[in-house]
Amino acid sequence: MNLNDLLLQQDINPQNVIVLRHRPHEPELNKVIRWIAAEKPDLFNAYQQTQSKRLESSMQKLLQKGYIASFIGHEPRKALFIGLYSILDSTPLTYEDFWQIPAHRELKKFGLRGFSKDTDRKTVLWFNLLLSDLYKKWKGKLIVDWPSSERSWFRRAHRNTFSIRAILEESALDNAMPPWNEIVLTWKELQLIPGKWKSKLSEWRGIYYIFDTSCQKGYVGSAYGKENIFGRWLDYATTGHGGNRLLRQRDPRYFRFTILQRVSPDMDQTEIIKLENSWKQRLHTRKPYGLNEN
Repeated sequence: MNLNDLLLQQDINPQNVIVLRHRPHEPELNKVIRWIAAEKPDLFNAYQQTQSKRLESSMQKLLQKGYIASFIGHEPRKALFIGLYSILDSTPLTYEDFWQIPAHRELKKFGLRGFSKDTDRKTVLWFNLLLSDLYKKWKGKLIVDWPSSERSWFRRAHRNTFSIRAILEESALDNAMPPWNEIVLTWKELQLIPGKWKSKLSEWRGIYYIFDTSCQKGYVGSAYGKENIFGRWLDYATTGHGGNRLLRQRDPRYFRFTILQRVSPDMDQTEIIKLENSWKQRLHTRKPYGLNEN
């Protein structure tokens, strides 16, 4: 069984399908592309709606009749299914038009290079891609072999064989959370935390640390209220400062979030605050050496 067999089962001619294996060159974007696909599917689609000149030409020939089978790089020579998208129509965008699209500006925060002025292209084509219901239940679960070189990240379906390697029971997009003491998240990554991570972080009370890479200073805080660490970090994701005066004066784009210590879920609030103060003292995070006011 291979991908072309699945297409033919739905009366889709593989000659009308281009298969993409997304693996962004931008390191920060590549790190979160799975989370974007899982948590913000519209943002993921925006990422693939403009393409290189060569691929753009192939997609243009398939308007109103073709599809994009969208995958993400999974392991070496493997690809993880995201969805099957109809290619409806296209619109030319200038450099200014491209960066006026809110989704492109959002992706730029994760390092997207996008349309650059340092190119001979005056316009790029934006493709209206509509997610199909076909095999939608296999998003993040269907894994296929990627033929030949990984450098060729797009292929015509009818010229290649994409053997089905596995269909997972659970989505691999929100892959397993690392041990709590290995978690390091940027401020932007807080806004994309996968569902499985949210659930686990909501169970944990503890002491967390925010490091500002721009000034090399840290902040210690404690989490014991509603939704525990996740609830507290969600506040930072929304406001950038969590209500702390010294953090208001900093740019949250430079923040890194980690967990210093987990505690029992029934530990008394007073005891948690004592632990917080102990960490402040040991890490010297009170002003002027750090970003804690007290």
